[in-house]
Parts: sequence; structure tokens; C-alpha cells
Amino acid sequence: MSTSPRVPDHPRNTAFAADPETLAGHFGEAKGLLPLWVAEPYVELAPEVTAALISRAGSGWYGYEVRPPSVLQAFWDWMAARHSWDGTGLNTSVSPSVGTSVGVLIEQLTERGEGVILQPPVFTDFKALISSAGRTVVRNPLVLTEDGYRMDLEDLAAKAADPTNRMLILCNPHNPVGRVWTAAELTEVATICARHGVFVLADEIHGDLAIPPSKFTPFGSLGHSGVSWASTHGPIKTFGLAGVCDTLLVTDDKRIAELFQTRGSQLHLNRNNVFAVAAFEAAYRSGGAWLNNLLDLVATNLTLLEDQLPDDINLITPEGTYLAWLDFRKLNMDVPDLSKWLASSARLALSPGHWFGREGAGFARMTVAAPTKQIQEAIDGLANAIAERPE
Repeated sequence: MSTSPRVPDHPRNTAFAADPETLAGHFGEAKGLLPLWVAEPYVELAPEVTAALISRAGSGWYGYEVRPPSVLQAFWDWMAARHSWDGTGLNTSVSPSVGTSVGVLIEQLTERGEGVILQPPVFTDFKALISSAGRTVVRNPLVLTEDGYRMDLEDLAAKAADPTNRMLILCNPHNPVGRVWTAAELTEVATICARHGVFVLADEIHGDLAIPPSKFTPFGSLGHSGVSWASTHGPIKTFGLAGVCDTLLVTDDKRIAELFQTRGSQLHLNRNNVFAVAAFEAAYRSGGAWLNNLLDLVATNLTLLEDQLPDDINLITPEGTYLAWLDFRKLNMDVPDLSKWLASSARLALSPGHWFGREGAGFARMTVAAPTKQIQEAIDGLANAIAERPE
């Protein structure tokens, strides 16, 4: 059976990304839109995972199930093979989602009114998780240079020096701008946060999606001295399993792990799902070839964008994730006008850049883990929409 991603044989009109009601709610209309806004693969998933789910469904028994040690071992075998990082000396906890891990650690490690540092433009849910917990969002915006996005480390140091700012949420690789932070950059972050006692929560859920020659460096793999940290991992973005699988929280601090596990037990966050267990292990044991092909497809689609996007639209070339960060600022449109134009004229459902913070105004995020013909359709839609704009 081929492991190459391909177009699903079935329509995606029941998927969240293309659900008519969801599209209409976000983009004002649904009919005729090409949905490329949700961060997941828009291709047929790894056949080994599908086979594992079908086999598990065929067992005819779906009661309580103990998660076997082989499940977490599959993750660490994968990390050792692909990222030269093993679980020695680390605590690994199961979590229903990245948002669950972030929300629980904000609750456990900070007090109401204290600050949590973000680096916008950044994944939309982080701000909501901070605000809903009664904590303060502290902005350390990324800086867009001629060489791409960079961290403002001087500003980070100033924000970290404020004793009321207790946590940094680090996105590595960064969603939506696609930076894969280097070991040197991560070391500087660790040094700053260690100096000021700021906890680093590294969201590394896109870690498997570094685009060669870029290389993902897990924050916890560098052996930073003096910094307290945890990181989120799991197969949900890598293999398109957000509707099935759990995630993981990794830390070298036994106290942090115990705090998380205690709260998880109180809220029953660590219950097993029999399908999640099957899909999780199958993905990490058998999904390597499929992922390699997916990354090849992403690289092909990014090259297509670089070669064929209209001159007035710039691609901020990603080093990781399967997300293209598109710069529409040359079109001189206000935020609401750009969102409306993308849907009504280009016939595209993309994530508007301002969803990721005010620094994203004038940008939009597009998933490129999709059949190349769909990326070509998106390019053609953008070109036609620009050609039809009044002079």
C-alpha cells in the first residue's frame, strides 16, 4: 500500500475546515470557497493509522483500557530516531490537548493578575487561555526583518525582568510564521528566563514538520541550566489526528509533572480513549515514510507559491509547519476589507492574520499540506482577484 499522501476519495464537506455553517460564520459565506484555513493535512492520512483504527473498531469492545507502556515508548523511539532526543531523566504525561496543558500550567504556576509572555503573531488560543484564567497577556512581538522573523531578545529580557511576569509560551516551530528556532536562539531564551525565574512552556506540537534543510531542536534537548520548562508534543499535527489522539507534556521537573498529573486526576483529564491509543502508537511506529512524503509535498507547494504568487503578495517562506504566511500589505486593504476580498473575490477561506495578534494585520495563513492542484487553484484565485481590482 502506498504511503504517499493523496487527495481523499471522499468529499470533505463534513470536515470542520469545510463545514458550511463554520465557513459562513467565519467568512460570511460558504458556497464555492476553497477551505485552506485549518492547520491540518488536507490529504489522505497514513494508511497504517487508518488500518489500526479499523482494526480496533473491529474488535467490538470499547470499554476501559489501560494505556500500555509501548504507547509512550513509541513516541520516545520516534523522537530519538528523528530528533536525537530520548526520554532519559524526563517525565512524560498524557494530556487531552495542547490547550489543556497550557491552561493547567497557567493555573498551577501563576497567580491571577500575573503576566504570561507571548510572541505575536502567534497561535490564537494562547491569548484566550491566558485571559480566561485572569492572567495578563504580555506581548513580546516578533520582528519581521529582510531575513524573516526574529525574536526581540532585548525586549524579552526587559519583560522577563518584571517579577510579575512568570511564564513564557514559546512556539517552536512557530505558528503561524513558520520559524524553526535555532539551538542558539533557544539557548538565549533559556538564559534570559533562567536569570529571571520565568517558566518556559514550549509548544512543540509542530516539531516533526521542520522543512529540510531546517532542523527542529526540542527546547528540552539542550540541557539548559537553571531554567524551568515543559513542552507539548504528540501526533495530532504531524499526522492529522487532532480529532482522535491525545498529546503529551514533557518536563525534567518532577514537581511540575506531579502538579499537572494531580490536576489531571482531579478533572479526569487522563482517561484513555481506545482509538487514541491505537492511532497514537501506529503513527509513531509506522508513519515515517508517510511523513517524509508529506514534507516533500509541502516543499513542492511552497516552491509553487514562491514561483507563481502575484507580485503584490509575498510569501514569508516557512522553515517549518505546513502553513504559508502570506503578506498582502502591498494591497493597502484594511483588515475587514482584506478578509472580505479573500472570500468574495479570491474565493479562499484563509485564516486572517489579525486572528494571531495585531502584528498579523495585512497577512493571512494558508495550509499547504494539500494536493498541489488545490494550491494552484488558490494561486489562480488570488491572481484573478488582483486582476479584477479597480485601478
